[in-house]
Amino acid sequence: MGAARKLGVSEATLRAPDLLRPFHGVRAKERELPAQWRGGLLGVHEARHIGRALDFATQMGAHEFFTHATAAVLLGLPLPPRMVRDDEVDVGVLAPRRPPRGRGVAGHQAVPDLTSVVQHRETGLQLTSPATTWAMLAASLRHPYDVVAVGDAVLRDWRLEPLASIAEMSRAVDAGRRVGVARLREALPRLRARSGSRPETWLRLTIIDAGLPEPDLNVDVFVAGEYIACVDLAYPQHRIAFEYEGEHHLRDPRQWASDIERYERLAAAGWLVLRATKQDVFEQPGRFIARARRALASRW
Repeated sequence: MGAARKLGVSEATLRAPDLLRPFHGVRAKERELPAQWRGGLLGVHEARHIGRALDFATQMGAHEFFTHATAAVLLGLPLPPRMVRDDEVDVGVLAPRRPPRGRGVAGHQAVPDLTSVVQHRETGLQLTSPATTWAMLAASLRHPYDVVAVGDAVLRDWRLEPLASIAEMSRAVDAGRRVGVARLREALPRLRARSGSRPETWLRLTIIDAGLPEPDLNVDVFVAGEYIACVDLAYPQHRIAFEYEGEHHLRDPRQWASDIERYERLAAAGWLVLRATKQDVFEQPGRFIARARRALASRW
C-alpha cells in the first residue's frame, strides 16, 4: 500500500470495499489472467491460484521465488486437486535466508545445491525450474503415479516444447539428499514424453502394473494413408485403443459429437476402442483392467 500512496492513490480508494486484500499490504481488483491461461483449459482453482501469485509478486523481494504447487501451476504441471489452494501461495528463499511468513503465504527455505531458479517465460516471475519443481513436489505428492504424471508433463514433447530434458531431471534427482528422493528414483525410468495428461499417465501405469504390455502413447491412426484419428493409448499391432473420457467430453456438445464420429471411423477401420472414465482410472480400475484383458485376449 505504501507504493500506491507514493503514486498518489488516496486512502479512501485503498479502503474501497471492491478491493481484494489477498496479502498484508496488498490491495487488488479481480484481474483478468494473461492470454496463455485463458480459453477454458484452466481449472477454477488454478486460475485463482495464478491470480494470487500475480498479486503477491507486486511485493516480492528480489531474493524470493515461487516454488512447490505455485511453481507447478505457473508451469502448467498437473497436480491433484487437493494441492491447488485458492488462499495460499508457495514462496521460497535460498538458505540461510529465512522464508517469508504471513497470511496467504507458505514459506520454504530451499537448499542452494538442490535448487535451480529461473524466470517464467510468460510473466517474468522468478520460480523454481521445471526439474527442481518436480523434485520438490515428490515429498508432498501422495501417490507415486502423480510423481510420474508431473514428470511426464515436464518432459512432454507431444505438440509442445518440453520444459526440461531427461538429463536435467536426472541431475535434479542426483543433486543431493532431499525428501522424496527414493520416489523420484523410482519414477525416473517410468517417465514418458508423449503422455498427454495426468489421467493418461495414470491409465498407462494402471495397465502396466496390472501385468499387461505397455501401450504406445498418442498414436496417430492411418488407413490407406488417410489420417483417421489420434488415440490416447494403443496397442497398434492389435488395433486396440484406450481413450480417457474427461468430464469436459460430456459437457461440450461439439466435443461429444466429434468423439462419436471419431469412434465410428476407428470402428470402421477395425479398431476396438476401450473408453475409461474418471472412476475407472482413479477409483475402481479393476473392472477396466478386466475389460482390457478380454480385449487383448480377443485380438492376440
